[in-house]
Amino acid sequence: MTLSKIGAVLRLWALALALSAALVAAGERWPEPLVPRGGAIGALLLGPPLLMTLWLLRRWRLQSGAPDRGESSE
Repeated sequence: MTLSKIGAVLRLWALALALSAALVAAGERWPEPLVPRGGAIGALLLGPPLLMTLWLLRRWRLQSGAPDRGESSE
């Protein structure tokens, strides 16, 4: 891994940590408990993995090999 990639990962990790800390602080000051709703919970649990899957499928590229690769030459 190059230093630029490590730096990018560390910046993203720090951003996620800061967002998590902000959400915890906001949750401690919330005046009343939130009522769980099935649709919102489902969207929060399934949305990010589905978006990640779509993003990966969009960027996925299979490398084409040599035309005779894996075949016998007889």
